Amino acid sequence: MQRDLQGGAGTRSLSGSNNVEVKPLGLRYALVNLPAGSRSSPAAVTQQVQQLPYVAGTLPVLSRGDRDEAIVLPNEIIVAFEPEVANQEAAQAILERYNLEIIKPLRFTNNRYLVRSQAESGIAILAIANRLNTVPGISSATPNFVQSVTYNSPGGGFGDANFTNTPRATDSLKQMLNELEEQPSPTPFQTKLLPLQWHLNSIPLRGKLLPRTDIRATEAWQQSNQGDGVVVAVIDSLIQWDHPDLNGNIYKVENVPNPLPGEVHGWDFAQDDPDTRISQEELASLLPDFQNTFSLSDEELLQQYADLANFIPFMVPDLPESEIPTFLRNFIRNKIAGEFHGTWSAGVIAATPQGEGGIVGVSPQAKILPIRVFGLGGEISPGVVSQAIRYAAARDVDVINLSLGGLLPTPEEVEAIFEVLDANPNLVIIASAGNESLDGVAFPAAIPGVISVGATNLSGKRAAYSSYGGRLDVVAPGGDTSDSKRGGILTTGGTGIDGFWQGITTPDYSWGYALDSQGKYVQVQGTSFAAPTVSGVVALMRGENPNLTRDRVIAILKETSTYQGLNLSKADTRAYRLQRAIGFGTAPNFPFLRPSGVFPLPEPIPASQYFYGSGLVDAEAAVNEAKRID
Repeated sequence: MQRDLQGGAGTRSLSGSNNVEVKPLGLRYALVNLPAGSRSSPAAVTQQVQQLPYVAGTLPVLSRGDRDEAIVLPNEIIVAFEPEVANQEAAQAILERYNLEIIKPLRFTNNRYLVRSQAESGIAILAIANRLNTVPGISSATPNFVQSVTYNSPGGGFGDANFTNTPRATDSLKQMLNELEEQPSPTPFQTKLLPLQWHLNSIPLRGKLLPRTDIRATEAWQQSNQGDGVVVAVIDSLIQWDHPDLNGNIYKVENVPNPLPGEVHGWDFAQDDPDTRISQEELASLLPDFQNTFSLSDEELLQQYADLANFIPFMVPDLPESEIPTFLRNFIRNKIAGEFHGTWSAGVIAATPQGEGGIVGVSPQAKILPIRVFGLGGEISPGVVSQAIRYAAARDVDVINLSLGGLLPTPEEVEAIFEVLDANPNLVIIASAGNESLDGVAFPAAIPGVISVGATNLSGKRAAYSSYGGRLDVVAPGGDTSDSKRGGILTTGGTGIDGFWQGITTPDYSWGYALDSQGKYVQVQGTSFAAPTVSGVVALMRGENPNLTRDRVIAILKETSTYQGLNLSKADTRAYRLQRAIGFGTAPNFPFLRPSGVFPLPEPIPASQYFYGSGLVDAEAAVNEAKRID
């Protein structure tokens, strides 16, 4: 499409054009952007797009100017019916009154259908959904909007180590490890990279004299079976489960009622197939941009990605002109590496090192059930997420990790979570608090019954991006790479597969998030990695006591969490003083994305609780308490 709209040679995706920029959103959609100063008008480009023979139609897009996000409105609504609407025929009879037809029933649930209008499209779908919510017999109606939610390192910028290269990656890593004064005590999982996994044991990076800011996972391993027999569903983006450190811990689906066609290792709801790994078609879509960053000269790169390069001075005003090419290369690489966000989350939970060079998950004997809900470019929809949550529950997992979310919930998302929690009193759902640095955690973390997790950094402070306040349960290390990549959470990456490197020379330096030259391992930050840290702790607890109810798990996590090692920054202390003075249900006159106090607190709480919930999770104490309970 990029080539056709340009009327000549070109590349799609991140590449620059004086006319248009085409970015894939999954494999079914594409976002066509007009860069600032474009000579083309929106109407003219729309007409061009509609004339392309492979385009089925154009859809309205909602976007926010301050975010690399977009919402596409297809002609789809998720409609849930009350129990008295007993079958599909009865549902269709109600829908026909509003010129709606059923596309398909949603799986792993009853009385819920994906429908479309036979008369309206575009923005009108929102009004139809609102009207359906008032119709007797209908429980809820949610527009099945397609959202683009790509991973961006919270607070990233020129000072962020994500946008630098480290020469001689292998030698630099050896030197860094040799410079560490302390080593973790002997554990069942010895690997040369363990000292960099400060979220498991912070002594190697902080020394023995400073308070620990980790979850004491290495001690918990000595007291447990390391999560053996526990299954954790990771609902996320691409999960490259054949990564050497993940391959041995992937759950195999066997002997289940109504298996999906070809189902073995989870399910890809984004593409509706049994493999959550990157497909050849998806790899071919990403490969040109990725390889260009390694093969093009600075001059060629700046020309190929002219629009993006011209925007960089506005993103990072103090960036020297000579460093724009390196910034641009790593910006593109990080965008593509971020497609493997699910691989990152899975590694935090249950990686097991193969040989001396791997990394260790919090619960290295647990099993991962991979479930993909994000297509390329962050494509996601409520229908996909709700089916994934119900699928995980239907496969009888012990824990669901949701390293995803937004500022507001959808009815479909809320109903799916309440439905599975009510039906499975032992099922534990854990979600990231959000990277908005707001009073009030994101959804689904904010939904009652879900464990919400905020993020801390190596120094024991709240990570500057982490949301706090209302509905925050606990905190765990989420990383901070603003000063150094070693402050990030070290986990498994996805770009180490051979397909990314065929035809080009592997660099001798590490780049972007990557610890090594290929991105087999990455160092990242976000509440997205605090949540799987806690999911791993729950797996350790469940490995010792499979009969723990969800309520008991939550109580133990909170009771054993601690404020030791945590400390408030001056900025947080001042923000707390202001919020306490004006009331926790009141928003100061700041340009917040939503009002402070979305979850009003009945009375003032200590600053430590305001920013850290019940405290930093302690895996050793939680495991010992789980073992003690009958």
